[in-house]
Amino acid sequence: MTLFRRWFAIPLWQRVVGGLVIGVLIGLFAPAVAPRIAIFGDLFVRAIRMLVVPIVLVTIAAGITALGDVRKLGSVGGRTVAFFALTTLIAVSVGMAAGLILRPGEGAALAGVAPHVLGEAVTPYEQLIGIVPTNIVEALAKGDMLAIIFVSILLGVGTLVAGEAGEPVARMLQSLSAVLLRIVRIVMELTPLGVLALIANAIATAGLGVFVHIGWLALCVVLASLFQMAVVHAALLRFVARVSVTRFFRKIVDALAVAFSTASSSATLPVALRVAQDRLGVARGVASTVLPLGASIGKDGTAMYVGLLGQFSLQALGIVPDGVMLATMLATGALAAFGTAPVPSASLFMLTAMLGAVGVSAEQVALVVGLVLPFDRLLDMTRTVPSASANLTVATCVARGEGALDDAVYRGERTAPIEMPERAP
Repeated sequence: MTLFRRWFAIPLWQRVVGGLVIGVLIGLFAPAVAPRIAIFGDLFVRAIRMLVVPIVLVTIAAGITALGDVRKLGSVGGRTVAFFALTTLIAVSVGMAAGLILRPGEGAALAGVAPHVLGEAVTPYEQLIGIVPTNIVEALAKGDMLAIIFVSILLGVGTLVAGEAGEPVARMLQSLSAVLLRIVRIVMELTPLGVLALIANAIATAGLGVFVHIGWLALCVVLASLFQMAVVHAALLRFVARVSVTRFFRKIVDALAVAFSTASSSATLPVALRVAQDRLGVARGVASTVLPLGASIGKDGTAMYVGLLGQFSLQALGIVPDGVMLATMLATGALAAFGTAPVPSASLFMLTAMLGAVGVSAEQVALVVGLVLPFDRLLDMTRTVPSASANLTVATCVARGEGALDDAVYRGERTAPIEMPERAP
């Protein structure tokens, strides 16, 4: 029992970093061991994804009911969408700028690359109409996040509008939300072992030389991710949320570690909810509304990568873009990022929409994806980190604007965050 107590006394992020380091060592020096422990990584990812759909469905609805006033929903929702639209647009610009400055696609050899067929791009009409599901059960089974979010919002708003008759449903949603978050805490204790197995398998499969053939692209991903976090997110935290930037990034290490190891914004959602409430002091009503929305539309890393990979593709294909092409790619890249599924490598499959808008054929896009896809896992792990950072940044900024950020919790002076304040009519 003493060993268990000592183990759990260590902060989770330190255990996660330890697991990551051990995983790298196993992948480098004992690669034969990696496949034997891969099951732990797979089980960890499955356990996280198991929680995603019920968490999105319950926490958004519970978050709306926790607001207690439909007018607050409009305020929180408006701020959230505005912040995510801003960070996404900037992220696409950052990715495109990194590609134009460092030019990672020049000289990329596409000869002999097997094309990876992507299928037809989803039209904006199909994306919009798909938000409203024809079958709620089917949407839940498929994990259709935008449809689930739509249903969750309807459930929460309907509960609020029902008034006294909806109070039992509101209490049930709050109870379910609390139970789910407790389950999340249990699953999060598996993070060090899951990270160890996932990293060991990735390194054993591809090695540290995974970036040799597309090293410039990897460098661009890292630099653009750091810029988005250290400049864009830091500016929002400093001037909008008015909080300590260094303290913020120290507090969200757990969420960033899970984002890196799983390469999935959706899989990061459970731990992000816990971090936002327990460490940043974001009120539950804001956290459980903003973060599930962010897992679906807050894709800074994806937006950055779509912009970057668009420039990489044009350079590899020998196409010189003009101002109109760049503007078109900026607009379509931002829209594509909003509709990207929160799963690994999803951003690769948005290239058809972005490049198709500037006249690049699906066959040419397939060649580029065929070149990048074998190396995409570690790139995806890297670019998921700024997406997780963006979601928590926006949650903090929205909470400040709503008067729902507990500074005492943020400073570490206490552990219980405040709830949404009541506003005078």
